[in-house]
Amino acid sequence: MRAARNATVALIATVAALPAAVADVAAGRQKAQQVCAVCHGPLGVAVAPETPNLAGEPAGYLARQLKAFRSGQRRHEVMAVIAKQLSDAEIDDVASWFASIRIEATAP
Repeated sequence: MRAARNATVALIATVAALPAAVADVAAGRQKAQQVCAVCHGPLGVAVAPETPNLAGEPAGYLARQLKAFRSGQRRHEVMAVIAKQLSDAEIDDVASWFASIRIEATAP
């Protein structure tokens, strides 16, 4: 029973990682420069007030949020418009681009 549960968890983790594995980071960078950089910055460090940083966030998380904006499940005037123009592949690419950026946090 425990082995079956562990195998199921491993399978779910593998499937969840698939979009990041097949995404095109270079295409994601290019698309992000076109549609994300004005607010979130060219390297995912926000330049607009009250805008979250995206650099280093997990690709799966970012893709889920973009798809939620696109579907209307998550509401935001600007992000809904942005996300509606992105295909699933473009969302995975952009998410992988931001996830690929390494950030460093330092204590004050």
